[in-house]
Amino acid sequence: MPLLTSPFAELDLIRQPEQADDPLQAFDAADQYLLEHLASQGLPSDCRVLVLNDSFGALAASLCADLQVVSSGDSHLARLALEKNLARNERPFDSVPFVPANEAWQGPFDLVLVRVPKTLALLEEQLIRLQGHLAPGAQVIAAAMIKHLPRAAGDLLEKYIGPVQASLAQKKARLLTASLEERPRVSSPYPTRYQLDAPALELVNHANVFCREGLDIGTRAFLPHLPRDLGQARVADLGCGNGVLAIACALLNPEAQFTLVDESYMAVQSALENWQAALGDRPVEVRAADGLAGQEKQSLDVVLCNPPFHQQQVVGDFLAWRMFQQARDALVVGGALYIVGNRHLGYHSKLARLFRGVEQVAATPKFVVLKARK
Repeated sequence: MPLLTSPFAELDLIRQPEQADDPLQAFDAADQYLLEHLASQGLPSDCRVLVLNDSFGALAASLCADLQVVSSGDSHLARLALEKNLARNERPFDSVPFVPANEAWQGPFDLVLVRVPKTLALLEEQLIRLQGHLAPGAQVIAAAMIKHLPRAAGDLLEKYIGPVQASLAQKKARLLTASLEERPRVSSPYPTRYQLDAPALELVNHANVFCREGLDIGTRAFLPHLPRDLGQARVADLGCGNGVLAIACALLNPEAQFTLVDESYMAVQSALENWQAALGDRPVEVRAADGLAGQEKQSLDVVLCNPPFHQQQVVGDFLAWRMFQQARDALVVGGALYIVGNRHLGYHSKLARLFRGVEQVAATPKFVVLKARK
């Protein structure tokens, strides 16, 4: 894989999760453009820099030897990538503090570097949270590949930070530089909430939660077919989002024990708040993690999963396949993985390669609900 070469460093970077012969690299031309721009600015070594949404640590790892860098984002996988890439390039793995997106920063910052996220609600929430954390004269610089840079991103920078200057394009990348200007303080419109009829729930959704405005159609197809009569089974909701699958299943199975896992910190926060609202102090484990990678082998009886089909802007079934493998390892012999997926993704044949039996529980014109027995 090519090295990330900039005026600050030459780095050997990997993506997370790792996969053999990964054709994708852990940085892009927008990272390089931003680093070259910063090198031309002559920043002092005491400059405090906040890096947002640095997917695999390319920016933070490049800058941390020269500037005071804090990294923040909503991805636990990004946090793991940062730690691994720091160590991989002979930097202390803890040389860049990481602040999950649902926790507060400790400003003020002289410079904020933003990789524009796929979800603009996350960008808006982050810009709102910058209020009170910017030093006088601070700049906020957003970077993206042009094909992933909606006009609304510049509008949000203008609205919450100040006047925006767009750079010329370079290798199909662009920078947006917002200069700090007095703006009225605003309250965040997040989290949002929506009502569910069956089961009767009000669900809280923080800014980066998948399908924040309403129940996604895959989950809607899954809900009527959740397993019942589980007794004291140990159940995991893998990629839990706002926790709706686990909560609905817990209401059907009052003695079952639940673990909710997602790589999004805002999803985990939403899931915990929703669980407590629906189920009070009923015990639960909710954690941000790399799927079930840290789960003890043969420690679960049931896994529920509505698998993702993309990582940021990259579409594919690698993450889903990995989640299926993790579920198989974590399940006891005779345990079951229940999933919902688009018909065209062909999950039945993929699961049949990992599990001894796969059956179709239900189907709609677009989705299938499958049960795979270990």
